[in-house]
Amino acid sequence: MTTENSTNRPFNHLKIGVIGGGMAGSTIALRLAEQGFSVNLFEEGPGLVNGPPICHLHAGGNLYRDISDEQCLKLLKQSVDTLRVYKHSANIRPTVIAVPQQDPGHPDLLLPRLALLEQHYKELVQADPANAVLGNPDEYFRLYYRDDMERLAQREMPDQATAPDDWMVPVAKHLDLDHFKFPIVLVQEYGVSVFRLAATVTLGLDALPNSLVRTHTKVTHIEQDSQTRKWQITYRCSESDDGEMSSQTVDVDYLINACGYRTGTVDDMAHYKRKRMVEFKAAYVTRWDNSKAEWPEIIFHGQRGTPQGMAQLTPYPDGYFQLHGMTEDITLFKDGLVSSNEQSAQPDLHPVYKNMLRNGWQPSDIEQRTKRAIAHIAKHLPAYKTARVGGPPLFGAQQIPGENPSLRTADVSFDGYHYARTEIVKASSALTAADLIIQKLVDDGLISAEQGGLTLPLEARFPVTQQLDSGTITRKAESLAKARQFPVALALPVG
Repeated sequence: MTTENSTNRPFNHLKIGVIGGGMAGSTIALRLAEQGFSVNLFEEGPGLVNGPPICHLHAGGNLYRDISDEQCLKLLKQSVDTLRVYKHSANIRPTVIAVPQQDPGHPDLLLPRLALLEQHYKELVQADPANAVLGNPDEYFRLYYRDDMERLAQREMPDQATAPDDWMVPVAKHLDLDHFKFPIVLVQEYGVSVFRLAATVTLGLDALPNSLVRTHTKVTHIEQDSQTRKWQITYRCSESDDGEMSSQTVDVDYLINACGYRTGTVDDMAHYKRKRMVEFKAAYVTRWDNSKAEWPEIIFHGQRGTPQGMAQLTPYPDGYFQLHGMTEDITLFKDGLVSSNEQSAQPDLHPVYKNMLRNGWQPSDIEQRTKRAIAHIAKHLPAYKTARVGGPPLFGAQQIPGENPSLRTADVSFDGYHYARTEIVKASSALTAADLIIQKLVDDGLISAEQGGLTLPLEARFPVTQQLDSGTITRKAESLAKARQFPVALALPVG
């Protein structure tokens, strides 16, 4: 289906093609269209931002003990920018980090990084008060020792969480404190709704007349004219009005490959070599009727790939929780991490996972893996054993550029002439990728710095999107959740 937009916006001479309507492709298309460029966005699926599970912003990357401080600082800045642009997508609740007794790590090892991140957040807010989107910079994190948790366990459950201690009351009441090392950390890492992100980019692009969004559309061939450097994109639409799937073509001045885990397929079409990895992952939707509290997100640290892998509990309204368990029985999959080779830039996923990406899951697999995820959380939070399957899994394949599976910050790379590829690992890197592409257009003399809008304040680069209100976005998000057969609660704001 093709949707054209109709509001009054100035057009720019440059015509840009974006292949892939995930978080990266949609954000880049939106950024370019807001700036007045003519944008053609191609997405094979029925809608935008429908890829791997997104549930939090990693505003500092405290979940990941194995990544560098540099990556953590970059994640923090990117998360701040994301909350400023996609302001109605945030689920405003903190994240709790707990280290189990059997884990070889210790919470004290987190403290230098937390102090570094808090200082960086303060500097960001001092440089621009609009960056204060993660709460008070002086309260970026708080430590809770055993006596603090015992005191909070005696409190009544608050009707509404308005202070850090309020968020910790249900945690203190439900954790077996003998099973954890202290301190337990509460940090201002917020959640994000994939459905409200999808709603925002969909509504924003719909409102821009110079954007053309082609969903249900598969790009089958690309070819570059060696003289003009223009790219010809050949595509087929599976929902054409006449029922035919005849090929059509369009010429663009610049091509952006934003195909997510299938980025290598377009690299192959363009004859560009690239090393990358692809990992199939899933998160599970559960409902805990006995929750009876406003919960923070909780990260139970653990060693990836072992039976004691990290466990993650992400709250939504109405007792719904999204679960990760970093074991091969839950979030990770046996042989689910694959690499490219000399013959192709596209890693070859196991046929079973390809089939799941195309056709979804068998009900028995949903039941089995979701129950494993519930049992994994219940190791740390015993009362959670009463939770049940709450909906289909959120799943997808995540690309990781290079050969380091622990990489968490990546954005964009360039090849040949007028060709960019986005390779984000986390959703918050999408805005960085968009600005780097615009900077490349300036550097290559295709546009002026003024046309790129790089000197504008962040919100001013998205004037149409910033006019969207929370109610409109939430209603669209609810309709997307229903269409994708997920509980509407996953589209609703938290906090």
